[in-house]
Amino acid sequence: MSQKGLLIDYEFCTGCHTCEMACKVEKGFPVGQWGIKLAEIGPWQKLDGTWEWNYVPLPTEQCDLCEDRVAAGKPPACVHHCQALVMEYGEIEDLAKMINKSHMVLFAPQA
Repeated sequence: MSQKGLLIDYEFCTGCHTCEMACKVEKGFPVGQWGIKLAEIGPWQKLDGTWEWNYVPLPTEQCDLCEDRVAAGKPPACVHHCQALVMEYGEIEDLAKMINKSHMVLFAPQA
């Protein structure tokens, strides 16, 4: 059986928190619990004088990649609602082949 995952291209994540809210509503998580949480990294000045400031959606241990939605033929809630279109859902092997720059992360839940 193949394993599914999320590929997140955080270079273009705007930090809108829509992934968090879509997940929270879909799963009914109470206050303080998340299936995906947006991390803010930076800002800091790099050696060349430019600045780096990133938002990175991080699935938590409570993320099940929306098993119920996927079983119904829908993408995970975070992927469906991402306004910046920075998330892809699919086979781990296929997603790994799409990684082509440093600001991409592959999330593969433990089986």
